[in-house]
Amino acid sequence: MKRKFKFPLAYQILVGLILGIIVGAVFYGNPAIETYLQPLGTMFINMIKMIVVPIIISTLIVGVAGTGDIKQLGKLGGKTMLYFQVVSLIAIVVGLSAANIFKPGEGIDMSSLAKGDIDQYVQTTENVQNEGIMDVLVGIVPSNIVDSMANADMLPLIFFSVLFGLGIASIGERGKPVLAFFQGTADAMFWVTNLIMKFAPIGVFGLIGVTVSKFGLSSLIPLGKLMILVYVTMIFFVVVVLGVISKMVGSSIFTTIKLLKDELLLAYSTASSETVLPRLMQKMEKKGCPKDIVSFVIPTGYSFNLDGSTLYQALAAIFIAQMYNINLSVMEQITLVLVLMVTSNGIAGVPGVSFVVLLATLGTVGIPLEGLAFIAGVDRLLDMGRTVVNVLGNATATIVISKSEGRFKPAESEDYNINPAEELA
Repeated sequence: MKRKFKFPLAYQILVGLILGIIVGAVFYGNPAIETYLQPLGTMFINMIKMIVVPIIISTLIVGVAGTGDIKQLGKLGGKTMLYFQVVSLIAIVVGLSAANIFKPGEGIDMSSLAKGDIDQYVQTTENVQNEGIMDVLVGIVPSNIVDSMANADMLPLIFFSVLFGLGIASIGERGKPVLAFFQGTADAMFWVTNLIMKFAPIGVFGLIGVTVSKFGLSSLIPLGKLMILVYVTMIFFVVVVLGVISKMVGSSIFTTIKLLKDELLLAYSTASSETVLPRLMQKMEKKGCPKDIVSFVIPTGYSFNLDGSTLYQALAAIFIAQMYNINLSVMEQITLVLVLMVTSNGIAGVPGVSFVVLLATLGTVGIPLEGLAFIAGVDRLLDMGRTVVNVLGNATATIVISKSEGRFKPAESEDYNINPAEELA
């Protein structure tokens, strides 16, 4: 019997990425590219956003209802948040250390740099700064769950889903039909996810084509040292920091990378971790992490465990200070760390989150906010890299928490790919 030719999703996305780069480079500066290619990327992103909320709600309710133990959930939540804060702190320290050692901002002629438009982030930043810690805590409790669904507010959705799952567990037999409904919803939405992923190469082609067409090499060369350092530092963080953490719990970061190769390539191409959230949850379950831990840790991590973003924010802050010849003292850098720890938590749903966090942080240590305009032009390329680190950080967190709870059950097969029978059965 003749073997059917298979063209894996990772290769399809890679082809879309390469074609997008070629088309964007050939038609650099041509507004027609954005007119015709942007809708391809936008439709794909919208399809992913369409399914994220029902997947999170249904899987979390099923997972919590299956556990039904509020003490265990409280222990899980506390352990997860402690892990997130420790790893985020390490990411910030790594970013600061890289900037202080290699000094990417020294000697840069600011007159040779083009300024990007950051006005769109200023109003958002003012809204964030006006919110105190109590406002953030109050915002976790939804006054209208339908409104939270419409706005894809992750923390209120998680709060509601946990309580609803506990409610189903508490009513015993009467809750089984409701539980079956949400289990069916989760299964159906994962089927839809795998169908949507068939359009990923087209979406990647459109998004990358528009990105490349908007800037040329002239905007990259002056900031080349910053871009190289950001990528090298992120690779160091993944291999060394996440690698050591994985090793400590008997796992391997390289195995995780192999498992998530399709999702990491898609996250890099789209610069959006949201595009891979459903498949990330699906694959972590296949690897052996229990449903309730996966459905709690990963969505929560999208708000509190953005390792790539926090690393970049720390490095970029020092870069801008060096560009303006501002020498930050040890105490000022400690202040920067503490402020980043606070401002980077819980606002992942804000567009341009890294810029918003930096705008909310730089002024506290006397760094000119307008310095962000000089790196706005290359932020998309840097965002692609930090999105990959964010995804890997949350995958690693899920494995760590699962193993620490003693509930990790390795799959019998090391083939974790979603096969066609599972996709559209």
